[in-house]
Amino acid sequence: MNMSQTLKIYEQSTDHSNHIFLLTLNGLTRLAADHILHKEMVGNLEATIGNVIRALNIEFQKSLIDFDKKENFLIRARAYDLLIQIALNLYGLESKIIGFSKREKEKTLKIIENTLKDWEYTEKEILKNKNEGKIASKFVIEENLSEMKKVMSPSGYFRAPGSMISYMAENIEKGLKEDSILLSFLSEAKKQIEKNIYYKLGEKGFCKFGNDYALGLRWMRHLGFVQVSTNPSLAAIAYLDDPSLWEGYEEKFYSENLCRSFKKIIEEHPELLENPEKHGDELAAYGTEVSIWPNLAIFRPIAINSNMFLGMVSLQLNPTIADSYEQSIKNALKIYSDAQEFFKEYDKYLLWGYSQNIERGRPNIVFKVAGSSLAAINITSHLESLGIGTNNTVTFTVSQEVELILAKIEGRAKAIKKGILLTTVYETNMGGRFEDFIREYKAEKLIRKALERINNKEQALNDLAEKLGIKEVKNIKSIEEKIIKISSHLRPLDTQPFIDFLYKAGVSDAKRLTEIEKDISQASICITKRVYEIFFHPKNRLKWLKYIQSKYGLTKEQAYEVLKGIHVLPASKRKPAETLETLANDYMVHTEFPNHQKNVLMESMKPNFKIEKLKNSVMKPIDQELISRLIKDEDIGEVFRSSWELTPNLIKKLKEAKILNAEKYGTKGLTPEKWAEFGSTIRTMNEFSNSYEKFKKECIEHIKKMV
Repeated sequence: MNMSQTLKIYEQSTDHSNHIFLLTLNGLTRLAADHILHKEMVGNLEATIGNVIRALNIEFQKSLIDFDKKENFLIRARAYDLLIQIALNLYGLESKIIGFSKREKEKTLKIIENTLKDWEYTEKEILKNKNEGKIASKFVIEENLSEMKKVMSPSGYFRAPGSMISYMAENIEKGLKEDSILLSFLSEAKKQIEKNIYYKLGEKGFCKFGNDYALGLRWMRHLGFVQVSTNPSLAAIAYLDDPSLWEGYEEKFYSENLCRSFKKIIEEHPELLENPEKHGDELAAYGTEVSIWPNLAIFRPIAINSNMFLGMVSLQLNPTIADSYEQSIKNALKIYSDAQEFFKEYDKYLLWGYSQNIERGRPNIVFKVAGSSLAAINITSHLESLGIGTNNTVTFTVSQEVELILAKIEGRAKAIKKGILLTTVYETNMGGRFEDFIREYKAEKLIRKALERINNKEQALNDLAEKLGIKEVKNIKSIEEKIIKISSHLRPLDTQPFIDFLYKAGVSDAKRLTEIEKDISQASICITKRVYEIFFHPKNRLKWLKYIQSKYGLTKEQAYEVLKGIHVLPASKRKPAETLETLANDYMVHTEFPNHQKNVLMESMKPNFKIEKLKNSVMKPIDQELISRLIKDEDIGEVFRSSWELTPNLIKKLKEAKILNAEKYGTKGLTPEKWAEFGSTIRTMNEFSNSYEKFKKECIEHIKKMV
């Protein structure tokens, strides 16, 4: 069922319980469960769910008469799924964002448990007498677990198996009891949620988190995640993990939030079928929208109930036009308008019966603006001035991130003077990608030093590659290409074959390769800490508030709103420390890949792990000796310095804001004119552009099949 097929339930609903009931019977169980996530439901939850159960119970009993009929099976499956999803919403941290009391939740959960127990028993008794047929309760649990296992599954994108959500699914499955599959599922799910490190950190207010993936988002919301990041690669992966995004699964027992498949959207735009190649960018845009609309819908309740402070979804603009101000703004406004039209309709369902003072239709979306050129500054500032949030990506250096935060401040100041409600926005630090770059840069330098002392260079490289397990190097003819290929696989640097290779050639760095690797692996953590310190250290934050108020003619309250919503966003991490050593109560949101989440979870299970030590870990002093070693390194020192320091222009702005000791931040940082030339930028933009072109081609090919 989708937007074009569904009945206008909001025109038939008579009260909140009836609205939930109608949504459920029409297969919109997740939307129905999310309808309770509203501050106006506080104090009315138990009675509302009791009324829903009364109405569903009648339909459930009727469905038992013609037990084997498909429509009756669906009624039971949907009734089960609704109550399961409501229970999960109440276990999760979203229930605390809404404000339900512990007592109200416990009383509601009790009636849900009693109902599920009775329904499952009744259905099993009938099935026992028939000796055939399929039980809906077991089917629903299998479907819920199957969804969890899709996240970064080996059968999808072929990443190494091991996402946190699939790990949780495995643990839930182990605790299932055949004689009480529904209640055992909920019991195990509750344990997996409440003992999770992310849930604990969110509950304590130690930090906020976002998901760097398109699936498993309802579970991430239960764990307290409040943000989602996407890019062209992730949009493509979403289709690999969930092929139903292309065609839709008509037989599914529920429909996710009225969202449409790629096929359904294209059927509404027949003009695109005539010449798909000509409309490639439009097709890619619609394909991206299909993958991101469910994300927006899942996080919509917490976005609305926090006035767009939580629940934002980051969507990357077309990377092939990232350096064009006009085209990027046009791209953003088109997608934003499409999202607005979708949510004007969607909110009629989600917010039915709630106060009309709540704005309908405003998308909980921010646009990822690549810091790949000077254009990023103006794109960021202009979108922010429209009340459209941004998340700067392809950002690796302190000077980039400070420059773009200042652009956000300027745009947000213009918006708030017009009375526009500001959203939460982000400044990404792509730490893992930065570390990968300087590690490979160091590896290339070391290999070249070694080759200067080796006669048979090709044989030496082939031997090193073989010991490292890099088979394709043997077929590469160019020495330069061999060096680059081997360097890209040296993660970490201090692998024994590489140490032996350097020792044999007499390269002095071989003796301290482990120390060099350790220093490089801390580099991005230091950059995150420095950016946070410049703007959000308590002393500096007060200075910026006064500066914003004075420079832009704002009230104290307006200046606070401008700064409040800006968050540093550490991303593309490779190890748990990049999360655990940069946590902050405010002005910080971490975005995490599913496999990284599992690594953090495993780290939290170690015997010596102490969660209390993590409070405001971003504020712990940076090791200045480490910084000194990185800057003095003869191979990567210049590159690191350009990422670590500010520019003369930025030092001037810090002084205008009366930031103390502004000079300590240095002046040899990357200027905006040099952003496009930075190694990490080149690599990342090439990857994003290639992923975009590949996804565009897939959309075109899919259209040709449709024709």
